[in-house]
Amino acid sequence: MVTPMTFEGEVDWPGVESLMDTLISHGADGLVVTGTTGETSTLTDAEKIQLVTTGKSVSSGRAKIITGGGSNETAHAIELYKASEKAGADGVMIVTPYYNKPTQAGVLTHFRMISDATDLPVMLYDIPGRSGIEITYDTLLRAAKHPNIVAVKDAKGDLSEVSRVMNNTDLIYFAGDDANALPTLAIGGAGLIGVTANIAPEPYRLMVDAVNAGDLHTATAQHKLLEPLVRATMTHVPGTVATKYILQGLGRIGSARVRLPLVGPEESEAANIENDIALVQGVPGVDFSNFRPDRNAAAGGALPKVAGTTR
Repeated sequence: MVTPMTFEGEVDWPGVESLMDTLISHGADGLVVTGTTGETSTLTDAEKIQLVTTGKSVSSGRAKIITGGGSNETAHAIELYKASEKAGADGVMIVTPYYNKPTQAGVLTHFRMISDATDLPVMLYDIPGRSGIEITYDTLLRAAKHPNIVAVKDAKGDLSEVSRVMNNTDLIYFAGDDANALPTLAIGGAGLIGVTANIAPEPYRLMVDAVNAGDLHTATAQHKLLEPLVRATMTHVPGTVATKYILQGLGRIGSARVRLPLVGPEESEAANIENDIALVQGVPGVDFSNFRPDRNAAAGGALPKVAGTTR
């Protein structure tokens, strides 16, 4: 889930509550807060915990609240997930340690120590494009032996490896790339943790239900309808930026503001997003006939009052 913000870059808490309720009411089984799309790298720890607390309050048992993100400092990640558990999180999603580029032994130790520190179910987040390293097949097999590690969010896109891991472990797989939602479901994945689902949760709900019912025709139809929207969201600027731009244009959040170093789309980027949006037709729950994005308001990025690195 994106984290709605004011123009000044502060968390828009009423906007957070409204978006949470909308997503749950339109088919989301759960919300991953403080993930990549939620701008975890520039949120303070206090904001991250408050997002969990708010999610639990808004969901009222209708959906699971998963705390995403993590840290490339194992000790900090442990404390953050302990606090998230205390705040009521239903699960944690641990991103592969970024920037440090540890060996696979270091990656596995990071995952195991965090998982030892919580009683919550743990999902590993494999996203080498952002972390700089992958979680290898052997590491996934070894991690799967930990009783708390139960799932993987795969943004690596190697579906042959996904099949191999599922054949040899009990790990539950979620698509971490919107374009791979249906392919992942078709080979036995359980669902997706999506960016475009912030805008259009209903077709993904239909897709998952259709695959579970063995109705590939219906699932494929939703996949095709979503293709231009996924392209608009995921290919021109960072997904967070495009998603907020589109949500603001639909009137679902008050501002498209992101925190620096993210910035809103430039004129050419905004035009590309809007050109793809013009091709979106028949997507359940989304009406672009009154799409009115504000390029000027979206431009630039914000410096919040409190820096995200403040502990």
